[in-house]
Amino acid sequence: MGILLLTKAVFAVMIGFLSAIVLGLVLIPFLKRRRIGQRISIFVGDAHKKKEGTPTMGGLIFVIPTVVATLLLVATKKLELTPNLVIILFVFIGYAFIGFLDDVLSIKKKNNEGLTTYQKLFLQLIVALIFFYLYMQKGGETVLYSSTLNLHIEMGWFYGVFLLFILIGASNAVNLTDGLDGLAGGLSAIAFIAFGLISIAVGFEEIGIFTFILVGGLMGFLIFNTHPAKIFMGDTGSLSLGAVMAAVAILTHREITLLVVASIFVIETLSVILQVVWMRLFRKKLFLMTPLHHHFEKLGWSETDIVKLFWVAGLILTMAGVYFGVWL
Repeated sequence: MGILLLTKAVFAVMIGFLSAIVLGLVLIPFLKRRRIGQRISIFVGDAHKKKEGTPTMGGLIFVIPTVVATLLLVATKKLELTPNLVIILFVFIGYAFIGFLDDVLSIKKKNNEGLTTYQKLFLQLIVALIFFYLYMQKGGETVLYSSTLNLHIEMGWFYGVFLLFILIGASNAVNLTDGLDGLAGGLSAIAFIAFGLISIAVGFEEIGIFTFILVGGLMGFLIFNTHPAKIFMGDTGSLSLGAVMAAVAILTHREITLLVVASIFVIETLSVILQVVWMRLFRKKLFLMTPLHHHFEKLGWSETDIVKLFWVAGLILTMAGVYFGVWL
């Protein structure tokens, strides 16, 4: 990475971080005054019940600054508005809106049931289909390849199905992981650092700069979200993070790298799937509770210890992902 690109990356992180902190200082008191708080599931135990009423929709703390900062850099000619950047912003805003709608309905209903599962999936599918259309319009490749695995598969229009699966799967994987203070936010920041480095290294500077702005926004958000959390990201944040992570992987042709960088999110999702399958096959639980972080809670681990373990594991896997995505 050249000195100019390094300077741009550092500047991107800085503006994302500072603007997120400023917005957080304004948004949290506003949400408290409006009594816009999270309802806690009865199944997660007494340790979480004290979090009842904690402000939610905290994803706005990093979504708004990231979008605004990106557009300001474009307006001041510091960043080129490429078709890739347009797609990234569309996916980010689109999935954030779906999450925001889900959060608003949950608050109005005074429970954790906002959009129904089918409503949420339908809206996610619509955004994903538009993404695929824009991707093909700009001349996107429909090849899945990896030099490491010696893969070069021309998927044709089936790549669209593959793309939809990645977008919706990644979006919901981050959503499932968002269950402990700082967990999803910290893991996402680590993953986006990797994709920022990968994007710039393989020639997608505009995507890299966007990603580093988001990293700064997430770092600012974690000031308020680490234990004890003053605000939760809600679906506004989790759905948008997973979707844009998948979009970055697709546009940089690093779909397989996503599995490495986002391994913790994948493991969390697999734990839920395995639990369901195990229950149907053997009529008993494989884990004490899913997603996996709740299993560790049931074993008696403290929330902060679980988060630190997952962060460290995420960092190690992310470093492997950078190596896999850039040099192999």
